[in-house]
Amino acid sequence: MNGPQKTAQSTTLPPLRPMGGTPGRAGGPMNSRATVEKPKNARRTLGRLLKYIGKSKALIILLVLIMVIVTVTDLAGPAFQGLAIDTIKTDAETGVISVDFEAMVGYLWVMGIMFAVSSIMSLLQGLIAARLSQNTVFMLRNELFKKISRLPIKYTDTHKHGDIMSRMTNDVENVSNAISQSIASLISSVLTLVGAFAMMIYYGWAMALIACLTIPITITVSTKLATFMRKYFIRQQKLLGGINGQVEEMVTSYKTVVAYGKEEQAVNDFTKTSAELRKCSVSAKVWGSIMGPCMNFLGNLQYVLIAAFGGFFVLFPQPFMKGLTIGNIQSMLQYSKKFTRPVNEIANQYASILTALAGAERIFEIMDSADEIDEGTTDIEISEIQGNIRFDNIDFSYEEGEPVLKGLDLWVKPGQKIAIVGATGSGKTTIVNLLTRFYEVDGGQITIDGRNITEIPKEKLRRSIAIVLQDTVLFSDTIRNNIKYGRADATDEEMRAAAEFAKADKFIERLPDGYDTVLSEGGSNLSQGQRQLLSIARAVLADPKILILDEATSSVDTRTEMHIQQAMVALMKNRTSLIIAHRLSTIRDADKIVVIKGGRVAEAGNHEEFLAAGGEYYKLYSNQFAGIST
Repeated sequence: MNGPQKTAQSTTLPPLRPMGGTPGRAGGPMNSRATVEKPKNARRTLGRLLKYIGKSKALIILLVLIMVIVTVTDLAGPAFQGLAIDTIKTDAETGVISVDFEAMVGYLWVMGIMFAVSSIMSLLQGLIAARLSQNTVFMLRNELFKKISRLPIKYTDTHKHGDIMSRMTNDVENVSNAISQSIASLISSVLTLVGAFAMMIYYGWAMALIACLTIPITITVSTKLATFMRKYFIRQQKLLGGINGQVEEMVTSYKTVVAYGKEEQAVNDFTKTSAELRKCSVSAKVWGSIMGPCMNFLGNLQYVLIAAFGGFFVLFPQPFMKGLTIGNIQSMLQYSKKFTRPVNEIANQYASILTALAGAERIFEIMDSADEIDEGTTDIEISEIQGNIRFDNIDFSYEEGEPVLKGLDLWVKPGQKIAIVGATGSGKTTIVNLLTRFYEVDGGQITIDGRNITEIPKEKLRRSIAIVLQDTVLFSDTIRNNIKYGRADATDEEMRAAAEFAKADKFIERLPDGYDTVLSEGGSNLSQGQRQLLSIARAVLADPKILILDEATSSVDTRTEMHIQQAMVALMKNRTSLIIAHRLSTIRDADKIVVIKGGRVAEAGNHEEFLAAGGEYYKLYSNQFAGIST
């Protein structure tokens, strides 16, 4: 088959699918390295992110009020500092220095109270900003996970699972950090910029204009650096997703890597990607760090200009700057610092802001992907489904121009047991993928009981089907919950009966915690045969109308297989059953055997007829049992 293999799970199919498990097809996107994408629309991404932040209106209002208090107390400090300095006076004629200690102490007390209030409010600001960040990320992460649960199988088949998980973890975390660290700074920056400029105007419009001389340079430098830096941060996030994908593949495929002695190659591949990430991260950090020093230099330049011109205006009073005192100059110097500080803060945090925007873009890429199509509106109960399945002139291809099925016709009558055989790549599993609507047909139609499956809601369609795969899918949960996965409302008695039916009860009862034994990831603390027995028990408990078996006994010993075959005969009784067969010895008792070749039904009949005819089935059978080459 040319498409993804073993997509379906070994159970009735719930709306939510677990991540991981289905690798992409060779040569497809799963095997390509992370590529550099052109920078997305940062303004649009920021706008979408602000909509999530805006959902916590109460926190935002409270945060703004606190920031107003912090800003007012912060801006009042330099004014009282200047007044305190001006309590020290020098008599121009005698040179005697006099100090109004009572007024100075009063100003100092006011400054102390304001600093204390500012500190308390700053603490509350941090707590509220953290709460706002976590609320936003909570909504973002939940919507992303819901979106992933609604993605079509094709999306997860053609995207690296590690990269998808990276968007849920690293990218969301970067957004969280940026919100918690930057949102308060942005609010404070706006308030401080306006307040500081207003105070400078109050002390003298000429000095305010001098303070603004560096603003055009600041805007130009920050804009140019931001444009240059952004590509490194997007590249960094893409490479990080690629590394997560490599780690995920290494962990899930570790036995295969070791068995083929590819440890060194795996390490070399990882090292190569890691080296690219290191190089890109260094560039991102370097250019991100340059922004801060540039802004500090321009801020200090502004400080020098105000000090120089302020001193000049005190020594040589001008008509437009009358009454300027040393205390006023000190206040102006402080306000100039506060005027440039917001720009510097944003510049110093620009690296994390860019990283967050790059991560948000990747998150929104998934959110903007099309949901799995489900136009089914037929009001049908699962109990009404009889299992009369027809594939009528089906055309399908995973990739355009590479057809897998071409005009396939197949009829499976209710309660009939059909075995589907064929060479690797002939399209056997594709038939299952189309029946369960993991993929949509390109041409023709599939009907169940005369209804086009597109008219049946997917949830009901998949709940009427149980699939037992050769590669078993189990979850990190108890054996009890794994068996009940396809039918959560089943009683413990029904669950135990299903395990006994599948011949799984004996090994389960030998485990220390029995049915409460918690399986490790993928059920790796059980043997392959034991995992397959649990998969069969799950299908038994689901009590499906249509049963699909994909070499369901291939991983158990001969004696256990014999018992399971007997159980499967009982399970398939009065159920429409499709058996994807690789070992032809297991399908001799099928009602009908269908041979798929070239995307079409090449032969249909029974075992004896095929052997007598000497056609495609005979060739397959001979290759397995007689060693005859074709």
